[in-house]
Amino acid sequence: MISFTYLEPKSVDEALDLLARYGDEAKLIAGGTGLVNLMKQRLVHPMYVIGLRRISGLCAVQDDGALRIGALCTHHDMETLTLVREQVPILTETFQQVASIRIRSVATVGGAVAHADPNQDPLPTLLALDARVRLRSQREDREVAIGDFFTGYYETVIEPDELLTSVIIPPQPGGCGTAFLKFLPQTHDDYATVAVAARVTVDGGRITDARVALGAVAPTPIRATAVENALRGQMPIAPIVRDAAALVADAVDPTADFRGSAAYKRDMAVVFVQRAVAQAVSRARWGA
Repeated sequence: MISFTYLEPKSVDEALDLLARYGDEAKLIAGGTGLVNLMKQRLVHPMYVIGLRRISGLCAVQDDGALRIGALCTHHDMETLTLVREQVPILTETFQQVASIRIRSVATVGGAVAHADPNQDPLPTLLALDARVRLRSQREDREVAIGDFFTGYYETVIEPDELLTSVIIPPQPGGCGTAFLKFLPQTHDDYATVAVAARVTVDGGRITDARVALGAVAPTPIRATAVENALRGQMPIAPIVRDAAALVADAVDPTADFRGSAAYKRDMAVVFVQRAVAQAVSRARWGA
């Protein structure tokens, strides 16, 4: 492990002061499931590591119309909190499938988003939910749509002096159905070959809105807009879903590895988009 100075602020303001002072020389750490591995592999070499665990106020979930998730909420919080399960059940469904309870007990929501590993399970779900990310610095507070947040593999729009403080889930369409599915050929601790999150609204016997997002098939989590467009206005029947799902093959850009070839991952993307959309349709409350 490389040598670094560990700093542990007790407030957001103190953390922002450290970020303003050290900028690119510093890295933030919460659960450590992402940064520690990068440091062990010598992919990052921070001079300062700023620990966030002692900061209060960043580990709560609030409902003020939108669901506001503090950055230090753990994955285990997301899978167990009644408020989350009642308001946005796909979040519970997603987070309870992440790795093992050991990982979920320490990994944080904010850390997962800021880490920007496209293989992580929560990211496509947040994308399908039209989530927003709140960023704070001594210069400004700003919110960024999750679809504009990821810029590349492990890359985001976060500036060196900014702290991700919360993830915001806007109110979801009434009666929509959601589903999260992933294909996991290895152990539960491993990344998925493909992960898909879907949100479908059915009204008057037709699909009025659709969100389909994927992880592990491109340098960033992606929205399958071609699939969404093909579903809107259509009857929610198997042939329509099958034909729409086939369009995702042209949207993904997978990398071959021990989880499968690029062609195999592309085929699995089609299969799991079809399954996730079908499951979301079955869970939607159909309007008259």
